[in-house]
Parts: sequence; C-alpha cells; structure tokens
Amino acid sequence: MKEKVSKTFDAKRRFSVDELQTELKREQRKRQYSSTTRNTIYVLIVVAAIAILIATLWMPVLRIYGTSMTPTLTEGDMVLSLRGADFETGDIIAFYYENKLLVKRCIAGPGAWVDIDKEGNVFVNGELIDEPYLEEKAYGDVTIQFPYQVPEGRYFVLGDHRATSADSRLSIIGCVAEEQIVGKIVFRVLPVSNFSRVE
Repeated sequence: MKEKVSKTFDAKRRFSVDELQTELKREQRKRQYSSTTRNTIYVLIVVAAIAILIATLWMPVLRIYGTSMTPTLTEGDMVLSLRGADFETGDIIAFYYENKLLVKRCIAGPGAWVDIDKEGNVFVNGELIDEPYLEEKAYGDVTIQFPYQVPEGRYFVLGDHRATSADSRLSIIGCVAEEQIVGKIVFRVLPVSNFSRVE
C-alpha cells in the first residue's frame, strides 16, 4: 500500500514539475516576446524621429501649388528639396513669400545684371542664357526697369510658365532673400509614375 501511495505521489510530483517547467517556459517566451515588441517599437520611433528630423532640417518634402512652373512641375507634384545657400542659374528653388511657399527657377545671384527683351529672351551679365526647360518664352508682367541689378544677398527668380508667372519681374515680389529660401528642388517623388530628378 505504501509503495502504491509513493508511486502515485511521485507521478503527481513529476506531473507538477512538468507543468511548472512548461509554465515557466511559456512565461519566459511571453517576456521575451514583450521585450522584442517593446524594442521594435523603440527602434521604429527612433527611426521615424530621425526621418522627420532629416526631412525638416536637410531635405524637406514639398507640394507644388499653381501652374507657374509648368511644364517642369505641375500642381500636386510632391518634391524633395535640399537645404543650402549655393544656387546657380537654372536651379529650381522653394522660398517663402508672405507665408506662402513658392517655387521658381533661379536666374541670377547677388550682384548680377539681368535683362529681358520683348521676346522673352533672358540675359545675365550681357549673355543670353540657355533655357531648354521652357516651352514658350514671354516678356510677361513686368513692373521693374531692365537691365536690373540683383541686390546683395538676393536671387532673381522666374517661373517656367513665363506668360503667367508672378516672380522677380514684379516689384511687389522682387528678388528672393537668402533667409526666405527653403532649398533647391532636386527630385519629384510623387506621383510615383513621374519619379525623376528635377532639372
């Protein structure tokens, strides 16, 4: 009888130990899963924060409004800009004007002389500039006197749709100050079908 009781007790004890080990393993897996999930969330938050920081400080993503840059950029395009202060003739830049974000093409930098004839040909320091990005040249709305010298610390800008673009030809907009500039447009990212370098 004692032997039977002892065997039953041993079986119960073994069963209990097996159950405990199984439960312990389950708890360890649960803890490991929780830890992995928590670490993954932390990593995702850090990556998102870094991406937002990069986008804000160095490479802002902007949306195009209006038609002043057609055919190069059209309304609704999403573009990637690169912060910097070294802009050359032909670069497309984004800048703030009266709390609006405008996008135009840089034509001339500080101290340069700009002239536009009645046919819409643009001259910088007396030389005709090549503008293969234009579909059509136009003199457009002009309220400044040509030839015009770009003030120090500023850039003369024009839209690619010259007939309708409001740009540095108008004295109310004038030349763009360096502190107004968000950056140089480098890539169109949306729509995906038109993903390309912007020139």
